[in-house]
Amino acid sequence: MPELPEVETVRAGLAPAVTNAIVEAVDIFDARSLKRHHGGPKDFKQILVGSKILGSVRRGKFLWFPLHLADKSTFPLALVGHLGMSGQMLLRKAGEPEDKLTRVTLHLKTAKGKSVELRFIDQRIFGSLAIDELTETPDGKPGGYSAGIGKGKAWQNLIPIQAAHIQRDPLDEDFDEDLVLEKFKKKNSGIKRVLLDQQTLSGIGNIYADEALWRSKLHYDQPALTLSKAKAKELLVHVKEILSKAVEVGGTSFDEQYKNVNGESGYFAVSLNAYGMTGEPCQRCGRQIKRDSWMNRGSHFCPNCQKLKV
Repeated sequence: MPELPEVETVRAGLAPAVTNAIVEAVDIFDARSLKRHHGGPKDFKQILVGSKILGSVRRGKFLWFPLHLADKSTFPLALVGHLGMSGQMLLRKAGEPEDKLTRVTLHLKTAKGKSVELRFIDQRIFGSLAIDELTETPDGKPGGYSAGIGKGKAWQNLIPIQAAHIQRDPLDEDFDEDLVLEKFKKKNSGIKRVLLDQQTLSGIGNIYADEALWRSKLHYDQPALTLSKAKAKELLVHVKEILSKAVEVGGTSFDEQYKNVNGESGYFAVSLNAYGMTGEPCQRCGRQIKRDSWMNRGSHFCPNCQKLKV
């Protein structure tokens, strides 16, 4: 499933083309990809066609595009995209051969007057597009990361209602480390479960949790409240480092389900030390990496370096 680095790679790739672009037409090939848009396909088209996309914003794994509506309405709305397990957003020149499994296509006229297509592709249809209301953030700070595009804009401190329940991610400039550390102290759940809990912090999934825990020499089931403050802070440092490095190389691709906006793979897989390395020697001690079944997925760890402490 795409995690923060993959979604940020998509956001950054889309931003130059979609910022201040006009939606000229919308093709809906599979309405299941609009399951989170409550108004249905007709309403989705009606709102989008003629509207201007004002920017490209991300919090955790959520991506959204604030809109200036064609009818000049000041009611704040955004196009919200969630990649789910296999969603992709590809930019194509107008008229290029159709990509397989394209569910929705937005025909855009960019700020420079070029015609491009934003294609939402989804093999397993767990991802979605939707128009959602924007609401003020509880702390009055920016809703998400937009690489400065939102600075001073009316939509900067707004967030889609669909994403308002998730906490800030570790790469957010307004990420509150002390608040997260306080939450760790109150959690008897295993630390990996806590890292994946979007009510604690967002953007981390199975891949990057395993990698951060390996670097921190922590067992995935170590209760969060048993971590010393120093160890908890060390873990967050590793989380930030890993997410930042993964963003630099375009995320992690294992198959055709994740691609950037140009259809290219990410290269962080070559840097993995734990995730997907079952049976390979640990890069620290040489013991074999083990995979345990965990929450309908797997946890990868070194049984020698990452022992559960009681």
